[in-house]
Amino acid sequence: MDNVLVIGAGFMGGGIAQVVAQGGYTVYLQDINPESLERTMAQIRWSTDKLASKGKIKDSAKTVQDRINVVKDLSIAPKCQWVIEVVFEDEKMKKDLFKELDATCPVETILASNTSSIPITRLASLTKHPERVAGMHFFGPVPMMRLVEVIKGEKTSDAVFKKSVDFINSIGQYPVKVMKDIPGFIMNRVSGVAFREALSLVENGIATVEDVDKGMHYGFNWNIGPFEIADNAGIDTYVRVGRSFAALGAGDIVAASPLMEKMLKAGRLGRKVGKGFYDYTPDGKQVPFDVTKL
Repeated sequence: MDNVLVIGAGFMGGGIAQVVAQGGYTVYLQDINPESLERTMAQIRWSTDKLASKGKIKDSAKTVQDRINVVKDLSIAPKCQWVIEVVFEDEKMKKDLFKELDATCPVETILASNTSSIPITRLASLTKHPERVAGMHFFGPVPMMRLVEVIKGEKTSDAVFKKSVDFINSIGQYPVKVMKDIPGFIMNRVSGVAFREALSLVENGIATVEDVDKGMHYGFNWNIGPFEIADNAGIDTYVRVGRSFAALGAGDIVAASPLMEKMLKAGRLGRKVGKGFYDYTPDGKQVPFDVTKL
């Protein structure tokens, strides 16, 4: 079974490492922050224990956990057949990383980005082998969400694209094939417009956060509403992605809102800090909060 390096041990990186390990792969999870690695591994242990107790993973929790190896640098990269970067949504940071990986990894290694907005073609532009760079945009929380957008850059080879789709299938996720490399790909363009309208309804006093979320759940069969999705992803992530969209000329789908900036300044970053569009109790219970009073 192939070795997979996941770069970035945040909310998304940890989830990706978990589902890849559940798929039977040997995983190396890298981050320069020891605290992030420790916190994420604790979350993975909790998640896999819970899933195993419900019979939702085929192997034991310990077997899955033992497949994940914590590393503090990228020296393992040349020994991996797959590298998935999950760093901040910063184009320069990602480009520099791909340039480094391209120089150190064998040409057979497939390099993938979990970017949610930046075209893969741009990220591969500094590499000598752009044909082996593809997009794999996971959705969080990854162990609970089966969707992965697989993006074909302008120079991504057909063989690499097919292997990437097959890889996503092999870990039990559903690959949505993005055949044209545009900012935001497919799902974030759709959800971005929906969130923009939802935010406007709340800001203008037409509806509450809770009622919009409940309306989308009961009326359109969404598992969770747009504001719950935002809290799961992180308000800081939403703002960062929005700025990226705007810089890429896709500002029409951005939820440009003073309220989002107020939440950012107030530290209401979502579920990961216990407060966002909702407040969250220590046991994870969701409590309504009036964000218009910020």
